[in-house]
Amino acid sequence: MLEEVERWLRTRSWSVADRPLHAILAAKQRTGRSVSVVLPALNEEETVGDIVALIRLDLMRQVPLVDEIVVVDSGSTDRTSEVAAAAGARVVHRDEILPRIPAVPGKGEVLWRSLLVTAGDIVCFVDADLKEFSSDFVSGIVGPLLTDPEVDLVKGMYDRPLAGATGQGGRVTELMARPLLNMHWPQLAGFVQPLGGEYAARRSLLEQLPFPVGYGVELGILVDALHLVGLDALAQVDVGVRKHRHQDGQALGRMAAAIYRTAQLRLARGHLVRPSLTQFERGEDGFEPRTYSVDTEERPPMVEIAEYAERRVA
Repeated sequence: MLEEVERWLRTRSWSVADRPLHAILAAKQRTGRSVSVVLPALNEEETVGDIVALIRLDLMRQVPLVDEIVVVDSGSTDRTSEVAAAAGARVVHRDEILPRIPAVPGKGEVLWRSLLVTAGDIVCFVDADLKEFSSDFVSGIVGPLLTDPEVDLVKGMYDRPLAGATGQGGRVTELMARPLLNMHWPQLAGFVQPLGGEYAARRSLLEQLPFPVGYGVELGILVDALHLVGLDALAQVDVGVRKHRHQDGQALGRMAAAIYRTAQLRLARGHLVRPSLTQFERGEDGFEPRTYSVDTEERPPMVEIAEYAERRVA
């Protein structure tokens, strides 16, 4: 490991216990910074309500840390929107945001559009499928941004159990993202959960970054933030254990392909030779190929969008 990364691990890796909630709140009141929490959601009716309700109880009613909770529904066919609204979130449908640019499927698309419907100086992203959620996920990663003006982006780090086995989650991280980062961006080798969906950043940073529309968004944001603001502006906080719905192996393969493509573009800003992935499923006549397109689109930095610039002026 690079000496720079070893130093970073000592100075930019913290525990949620390092910043008591009262200290974070005092920093928020002193700086006047506002905080938005965004939950991208697609068919998450079983979990989204509990997450929203707990954030509202712990970080809005008991302690005024969070200023708004926005759930961006990316086309759910279940009761995600109703459950989220009943729990107290403001629900916005993806297609209603920036309608002049047709939306495409993908998590990154939703995160990018969320910048247009939130107002916080600090934006905190939280996946909507978390189980046994703790509000420490929000306060832990928002804390450094309020208390340390030199920090621009904070990732959550945590254990990710799989079927009861500690540390066996995060398979795409270990098999794809971590090798890519260690080989091509070794400064980022200290991140425990580089693909984790729980992270917070200053709006002033996010609005300058391009957003891959799909699963490559977390790696893309991390790599681009490194180049834009440098390693010391990035940090991570240990928030405990993350439990969520795990995807099957083929879905993970498609995630890995999107992440590789995101890395490839950042290495060469070139083009994929073949932007698709063929996988196999056993059918009546043996193994049958299924070919999926790999996300090949990225959204430009939000500061380049006219509607965003007009909103800032207003």
